[in-house]
Amino acid sequence: MSLKRVLVANRGEIAVRIVRACHALGIEAVVAVSDADRDSLAARMADRAVCIGPARSALSYLNVPALITAARGTGCDAVHPGYGFLSERAVFAQACADNDLVFIDDIRPHRPLIRGDQGVHRTGSPCNTENGQQTRSTRTGARMRRAAR
Repeated sequence: MSLKRVLVANRGEIAVRIVRACHALGIEAVVAVSDADRDSLAARMADRAVCIGPARSALSYLNVPALITAARGTGCDAVHPGYGFLSERAVFAQACADNDLVFIDDIRPHRPLIRGDQGVHRTGSPCNTENGQQTRSTRTGARMRRAAR
């Protein structure tokens, strides 16, 4: 399966890098933005921006139902959480899996799994396996890291 459209569920420089990586790989980027970030660089660079809530991150960037609705409503086939916010929360990875969305994690194979990533692994969502082999989602994250350089 090749990705066609990715929801970027983060803001600032992290979102900018993910948008650049998507474009370098020929993937459309949809940026989830709060009211405060509507005119951000990432929103301007993306193919599309969708508002997920007010400026307060608890009501926008940490709002799992809003992010899933944004991804589905814009026809995304994957979600890239970036770093922080929901990137290491198993509940978000599971919500993506439950809605047929690829959860693009950014686990580096040389880095040991940390507690949050193990939670993601237990959900059955794509990530590194315990023996260090990469799944599709992690390979996508690695390609995006290289493209963003």
